[in-house]
Amino acid sequence: MITYGESLEHSEWLPKAEMLIEALPYLHRFAGARVVVKIGGELAGEPESLRNFAQDVSLLRAVGINIIVCHGGGPQISEAMKQRGHEALFIDGMRVTDEVTLEVTQMVLLGKIRQQIVAEIGRCGGRAIGLSGVDAAMITVKPINEKLGFVGAIEHISTDPINRLLAGGYVPVISSLGTDGQGNCFNINADAVAGEMAAALGAEKLVLLTNVSGIFEDFSRRETLISEIDGTTLRTLREKGTFTGGMIPKVDAVLHALSMKSMDVHVLDGRQPHALLIEIFTRKGIGTMVFP
Repeated sequence: MITYGESLEHSEWLPKAEMLIEALPYLHRFAGARVVVKIGGELAGEPESLRNFAQDVSLLRAVGINIIVCHGGGPQISEAMKQRGHEALFIDGMRVTDEVTLEVTQMVLLGKIRQQIVAEIGRCGGRAIGLSGVDAAMITVKPINEKLGFVGAIEHISTDPINRLLAGGYVPVISSLGTDGQGNCFNINADAVAGEMAAALGAEKLVLLTNVSGIFEDFSRRETLISEIDGTTLRTLREKGTFTGGMIPKVDAVLHALSMKSMDVHVLDGRQPHALLIEIFTRKGIGTMVFP
């Protein structure tokens, strides 16, 4: 049997080869490394963004990088509450969680978003298993304060379930829920879960995928996007009150992770196709990198 066809022009295949060559040192550097990636609900709920994310995760796992996914579900939780006639309330970017809100949060995170992420990674050739911080009491918490209700601050993370899944070649997909050890479930900010998980696992990198281009010194001015910043300077900006709303827990998670372990932290626009691959496998990358 003979098959005839046109060969690719030099201009078509050369850029592809150059991209692979550029990625080669990063493939060597991160082989066997652990990378914690947080994906927010605004991205997980958008089919194209979720598909790109799942492809990136599956490829990274296939080349020997251990990926741990933490996810939130803010927009979906707010929408589900609205359908029930309840208003979403926030304090410094954190959701006020009463019993009704907690029930909705569990339903959305465990019953919808986590399943979508696991299924999409599977469709892209990866092997993912979903769990939450409540499973095997993996994440134990204490209440932050009465105003926030069932919102927990992380006290301890048991990494044994994650280590077992990674050893088996799986991608853990972790929902941001925890327990106080007395049978009570608590909502946890997903950025905080990702930061604490990265530190506990000794991750090489922490990546926060968001629906903004990165960290801005002034979010009203696009030209103030920060490409690189060290942790000390970021903390100074945080103390000056530079950040507002949902960016506050993100920045706090970054600073806390850096205080526990030396690692690079990336805040990226997950709406950009294959942002995760570009950030890890290219010299310039995109978004904001925070270094120790």
